[in-house]
Amino acid sequence: MNNQDTRFANQYTIQWFPGHMAKTRRLIKESLNLVDGVVEIVDARIPVSSRNPELDSIIKKKPRIILLNKCDVADSQATSMWLKYFRDKGFYAAAVDCRTGKGLNSFDSLVKQALKSVIERNDAKGMSGKPLRLMVVGIPNTGKSSFINRMGKNAKAKVADKAGVTRQNQWFVVGNGIELLDTPGVLWPKFDDPEVGDKLAFIGSVKDEVTDKETLACRLLESLAATRPQAIEDRYKISGISGLQGWEILEMIGKKRGFLIKGGEIDYERAAVIVADEFRGGKLGRITLELPIDE
Repeated sequence: MNNQDTRFANQYTIQWFPGHMAKTRRLIKESLNLVDGVVEIVDARIPVSSRNPELDSIIKKKPRIILLNKCDVADSQATSMWLKYFRDKGFYAAAVDCRTGKGLNSFDSLVKQALKSVIERNDAKGMSGKPLRLMVVGIPNTGKSSFINRMGKNAKAKVADKAGVTRQNQWFVVGNGIELLDTPGVLWPKFDDPEVGDKLAFIGSVKDEVTDKETLACRLLESLAATRPQAIEDRYKISGISGLQGWEILEMIGKKRGFLIKGGEIDYERAAVIVADEFRGGKLGRITLELPIDE
């Protein structure tokens, strides 16, 4: 990489809106009258950037529970700030890790709080015990399927650590009088803010196949170098990254890890893949990329 590569990186933007996502948006609208409330899964590392801004206008006044998933790899203090932020806006919210089940033991009581008026209305109509139906929504790779699989022993939603796995609506009975409607992850037509596109790509909500891995890793490293330089230096056993460009840090990581190709040159692509994977897996520490004060 050189300065020319860096100039290209600055111009590189992420835009992705597969045709099936337009269908998903329509399905959400059509299915909304089948449910009593909505469970929105967001990534605790980017609680705002991982929300679909179209959902507010689609869901409107339906009771909503926001689950900040992957809290195990997010900064705990930042997560507490985000919980207060969402609760102050009138949402019911909880921090969870859907893969391990952390925090999900409070979900049933959260549902009863959020749907209190629905339960009272059912009781008044002589329909006590009527199943409470909730639609599970969220952008790709935020953990909807992992949530459903954790909530119901017999639920079998497709799970993968990549975007775009769930492709159609699926109903699941998860017990305790709760039924969940899973929907495909849906992004919005374009990312008006390129930083939002970057953050979504960092966590894997945009398919890796449509991104430039090296450029993405460079941007991630530059972002972390500005806020959490010690996390990079500790993980990769390097030092002196202050003021360096992303490609320079990536080069240092490649050298340290021995990622070399013919002629002794750095294998930037391999280094980039490692950086992305290790960030997503929490190996660089518990990191949150945005805070409520940024709003």
